[in-house]
Amino acid sequence: MSNNRKKLEEKINLAHLGGGKKRIDKQHEKKKLTARERVEYLLDEGSFEEIGILVTHRTTDFSMQKEIYYGDGVVTGYGTINTRLVYIFAQDFTVFGGALSETHAEKICKVMDLAMKVRAPIIGLNDSGGARIQEGVRSLGGYADIFYRNVQASGVIPQLSAIMGPCAGGAVYSPAMTDFTLMVQDTSYMFVTGPNVVKTVTNENVTSEELGGASAHATKSGVTHITSKSDIACLEDVKKLLGYLPQNNKETTKKLAYSLDDEYRDILETIVPNSSNKPYDMHEVIKGIIDSDTFFEIHKDYAENILVGFARLGGRSIGIVANQPMRLAGVLDVDASKKAARFTRFCDCFNIPLLVLVDVPGFLPGTHQEWNGIILHGAKLLYALSEATVPRVTVITRKAYGGAYDVMNSKHIGADINFAWPTAEIAVMGAKGASEIIFRKEIQEAENPARKLSEKEAEYAEKFATPFEAAQRGFIDEVIMPRETRRKLLKAFSMLENKKVVKADRKHGNIPL
Repeated sequence: MSNNRKKLEEKINLAHLGGGKKRIDKQHEKKKLTARERVEYLLDEGSFEEIGILVTHRTTDFSMQKEIYYGDGVVTGYGTINTRLVYIFAQDFTVFGGALSETHAEKICKVMDLAMKVRAPIIGLNDSGGARIQEGVRSLGGYADIFYRNVQASGVIPQLSAIMGPCAGGAVYSPAMTDFTLMVQDTSYMFVTGPNVVKTVTNENVTSEELGGASAHATKSGVTHITSKSDIACLEDVKKLLGYLPQNNKETTKKLAYSLDDEYRDILETIVPNSSNKPYDMHEVIKGIIDSDTFFEIHKDYAENILVGFARLGGRSIGIVANQPMRLAGVLDVDASKKAARFTRFCDCFNIPLLVLVDVPGFLPGTHQEWNGIILHGAKLLYALSEATVPRVTVITRKAYGGAYDVMNSKHIGADINFAWPTAEIAVMGAKGASEIIFRKEIQEAENPARKLSEKEAEYAEKFATPFEAAQRGFIDEVIMPRETRRKLLKAFSMLENKKVVKADRKHGNIPL
């Protein structure tokens, strides 16, 4: 018996060493933590319970039986983050470069299955060179087993992926199907095919960082939702993000204690300029509405003409979708539509109420947008908001023109409460463009066409470039002073807390993907 105890201690010590001290030192030289260090930092102290520490691979081809490491390149188990149960796997780059084998995949699948049974979040810390080539189709099958579970868990439990090293080939599709992907600057990258293959096939010279680094995916592809400066910062971002999310789709986020003593925010009165063409920062509006310092922006550097992120309002977690007049005047384009649609669907999956702040001049015109599917992608946002059953509240701060008015959570697509500031302009298009069409003949026949256009523009603006026509129709529930916005939203979301919607009896809708 004592001999077995000694063996157990030896095996556990070997497992904790991973690929050995030299490889651990190499990991540290790259300013990267090891898999175990990441797990220990992320979880509450002493809460981690490991599963499968003694697992080894079964491969004998290519003399693989001579290289055996306990845990087989992935640390798996469960623990707590701020006392909340989570399941976790962390790939160990010191063992075969974190390459995925059949048993490596089995370990990941086991904790994913447990997470689904218990209905708790699953967190993946990815640091892998890809499939373990020596195992051939068995490693490919392992990836598919994980992909299948990603899909089954989607919309049931939160799935977070932190890319903390390489993530290449088939490995990229698991993070792509999870809810949020985080990347670390300078030390992580994702791509389906690496620089060497790209060079061979397309003759392009590109580095790993240029092709699939954190910056590329944060700004160009939108693959990553959050970019962190280091491993530690990334793990802190995981903790922060989790704080806005519930355990599963049957629960809501925990309401934090909050003292409601600043319901009126005078700063909101002066943010929107008098001129309808002057930009302003929608971040300032958000800051003036939410609980102090609670906005956690998602996709910050991608499609900057729209903002999405989480915040707290009266201690409650909410999702915010907001046009950003500082970028392209807040216009909706292909990327902005995709970004907002995906965020909307996530919030709806996990019972997170939605606040939509509107200042949108329409959809971006041009051949580039049309040929890249602005119709299709704009429809995604329209579909996502129309389908959402969580409490949905809209505030129109300034422009709400054309079809974009409909799309941005209008009353017509099921929004629960719609507010507008006195500065709101709700119309088919801007006063100048509308006047040029409606009064074309009068303007052409006038002695002074420029003066006539100016007169007609003022006439149109007086009638339509206000929120009052929409309010008379009931399309706007209330025109409110900006300083009242926070108070109105607190009351509206509180009123909607027990909202229930009976869905149509269907397998699922056919969102225009």
